[in-house]
Amino acid sequence: MLIVMDTNAGAEAVARVCREIEAMGLKSHPIPGSIRTAIGITGNKARVDADRILAQAGVKEIIHVTKPFKLVSREFFPDDTVVDVDGVKIGGPEIIVMAGPCAVESREQCMTIAEQVVKSGARLMRGGAYKPRTSPYSFQGLGEDGLKILAEVREQFGLKIVTEAVDTEVLPLVVDYADMVQIGARNMQNFSLLRAAGRQPKPVLLKRGMSATLEEFLMAAEYIMAEGNSSVVLCERGVRTFADHTRNTLDLSAVPFVKRTSHLPIIVDPSHGTGKREKVLPLSRAAIAAGADGLIIEVHYDPANALSDGIQSITPPSFADLMKEVRAIAGVLGRTCA
Repeated sequence: MLIVMDTNAGAEAVARVCREIEAMGLKSHPIPGSIRTAIGITGNKARVDADRILAQAGVKEIIHVTKPFKLVSREFFPDDTVVDVDGVKIGGPEIIVMAGPCAVESREQCMTIAEQVVKSGARLMRGGAYKPRTSPYSFQGLGEDGLKILAEVREQFGLKIVTEAVDTEVLPLVVDYADMVQIGARNMQNFSLLRAAGRQPKPVLLKRGMSATLEEFLMAAEYIMAEGNSSVVLCERGVRTFADHTRNTLDLSAVPFVKRTSHLPIIVDPSHGTGKREKVLPLSRAAIAAGADGLIIEVHYDPANALSDGIQSITPPSFADLMKEVRAIAGVLGRTCA
C-alpha cells in the first residue's frame, strides 16, 4: 500500500501519519518526491484499515500496490533511485564501470591492475577476498588480507571498492573495508545474509541467481530494503540454460524489465554472463545500448595464470578498448562515461 500526501503536507503531517501506521503494527517508509511525499506501508498480513489512514490530515489518496515486491516497485517509488557509493553515483546520467580481478591474489597483482583500469575510466575496483567456489579445492581467497589490499588500492588510486560477503560471519569485515557490499549469485536467496546486508550502512550490489526468475530477483532486493537499506544496485550476470556455447546465457531483456518495473539501478556482468573473454566486449556494448547503468568487468594482466576465472578475464588493453566503445554508445544515449 502507498499513501500519497497532499502537496502542501509538511514534515509534521508526514510524521503524524507515520506514527499512526506504526500504531497499527505496520512499518512506514516515507518517500520524499519532487512534488509531494508518499509513504509506503509494509508488514501487513491482511487488509489494512484504509479509512483510518484516510482520516489523517494531509492524506490525499491510497494506492494499492499490485506487485508482490513493494519497496522495490516503481509503483512505490516512481522516480529512478541513484545509489551513492561514497561519491560515485550509480543510476544517474553517468555509466559506471567496475573492473578488476575475479580474486585478489597479491598486492602486486591488485596494484598493477588498479593502475591500468583507473586510467581507462573505471570508477570502482572489484576483487574477491572471499571466493565461493564450486570445488572445495579451488582457491578460496585471501580473506582479511585481501580486504586490506583492496583498501590500499582505494587509498592509492581513489577507486571505490566492491567485494563480496559470502556469509553473515564475514559481512562485518567486508563492511569495515569496502565501499559497497556484493551479494553473489549463489547467495541471492540466502535470506539471513540479505537481511543482515539490509541492516548495515553500505550500498549493496545484488547479483541475480543463476536460476532465478526476475520476480525472485526483485524479491531478494525487497529483503534488503525491508531492513532499512535503500541503496541497492541490481546486477544481471547470466542464467543457466541449455546453451553450450556460453557458460551462462546473459539475459539482457532483464535490463528494460527492471527499468520498467523497479526504480533501482541495474548493471550488467558480461564476464560471468558469458564465461568467455571474446564475448565480453560485444555484450558490454549491447548492455549499455539496452539501458544498463553500468558494467562490472573482470580484468587480469595474465589471464592464463589467474587463480580464478582466467578464461573470462580480459587484459587491460582490451579493457581500454571496451571503455572507448562504451563511451561512444553512452554518448548516443545522452549519457556519459568516465
